[in-house]
Amino acid sequence: MEHGEKHITVVDEHGNEQLCEVLFTFESEDFGKSYVFYYPVGAEFDDEEETEIHVSAFVPGEGDQEGELQPIETEEEWDMIEEVWNTFCAEQEEEEE
Repeated sequence: MEHGEKHITVVDEHGNEQLCEVLFTFESEDFGKSYVFYYPVGAEFDDEEETEIHVSAFVPGEGDQEGELQPIETEEEWDMIEEVWNTFCAEQEEEEE
């Protein structure tokens, strides 16, 4: 998993662009995809306040092209993502103790 200061621009269904901060990324061998957890810039990620976290499949771009975010399509993917998220949250709590 990658952690760090990265930003992506997300375009919503209305064509509005929003700058988002990448929380972390991971790859799933089972699905042959990369996934990215992200949230809008300006919303602080902490446990006290409910921050809306988004997750998408990520297809890297070729050469200089930017990658592309894709929706999660299957129940199996959502189950796997939920497991990864729960593990991430548990690790965050351990680090704070």
